[in-house]
Amino acid sequence: MNDEVIRARGLVKHYGSIRALDGLDLAVPRGTVLALLGPNGAGKTTAVRILTTLLEADAGSAAVAGIDIRTNPKRVRERIGLSGQYAAVDEYLTGYENLDMIGRLYRLGRQRSRSRARELLERFGLREAGDRPVRTYSGGMRRRLDLAGALVAQPDVLFLDEPTTGLDPRGRTDMWDVIRELIRGGTTLLLTTQYMEEADRLADNIVVIDCGRAIAEGTADALKTQVGGERIDVTVETMADLPRADAILAELAAGEVLVNEHARSLTAPVSGGAITLIRALRRLDAAEVRVLDVGLRRPTLDDVFLALTGHFAEPAADETGGDRLQ
Repeated sequence: MNDEVIRARGLVKHYGSIRALDGLDLAVPRGTVLALLGPNGAGKTTAVRILTTLLEADAGSAAVAGIDIRTNPKRVRERIGLSGQYAAVDEYLTGYENLDMIGRLYRLGRQRSRSRARELLERFGLREAGDRPVRTYSGGMRRRLDLAGALVAQPDVLFLDEPTTGLDPRGRTDMWDVIRELIRGGTTLLLTTQYMEEADRLADNIVVIDCGRAIAEGTADALKTQVGGERIDVTVETMADLPRADAILAELAAGEVLVNEHARSLTAPVSGGAITLIRALRRLDAAEVRVLDVGLRRPTLDDVFLALTGHFAEPAADETGGDRLQ
């Protein structure tokens, strides 16, 4: 039995002369989190819209929860939840009324819709604000309400399109806690994000896309290893320690050692990871170099993103004056 809850093969989508997707393949096993990373215009949001039946692909095939998105979109929509880049809530209704309305649209019935609305307000820390109009909510509260709305029907599969865009660091951390709870409950999740730390913390697997096609795939650790770039950072106590530390690190380094005299620090690109770090520490100690700080630094997902796409990730922006082509 195929355990891929989300499967896409050769997805293609054009917006006029723009090729938003160019043969994209995706596979998300049950109970896992796939993060889609890519620069603005890479095709992330277009992929989500196709998989959630909001757009039709020009070519290719896809199935969600074992259901073909092209031949049976209604059944797909019954099995999924979607939280987009902007909170899709009615600001003139209360938080409770928004969730109750969604339950009615899913035909949960009057009693179940009401009880589910109260359950989710409690779960997302919105109980006290539940009977207030949404227009009085902060941005973070609206995002939490929007995510709650995506869970009203207890979907098997959840799509989160940049769920923490516009949140402050505290709001982003709170949202990560909520998403982790969903993951622990066995939800299968496809996540798009511009925040590298978000993907690093939440995703089981990452697909980097650019120009509408996948250019790299793997776990966060595997992608970092693929890019390489480990380094040893050392800070010494005095200027007199710098020359000896420089000579020792130069023997172990895989490239030029960078010395910052003002900060009394050295950075040496290395291979071998912790084994090389241990050797460096032993030699520094034997040479009586007084070390204030030392560490093995691995590349971040920002480094991976830069190496694969040629630039750093940027905040999402509307590139078309209307429909977003991410």
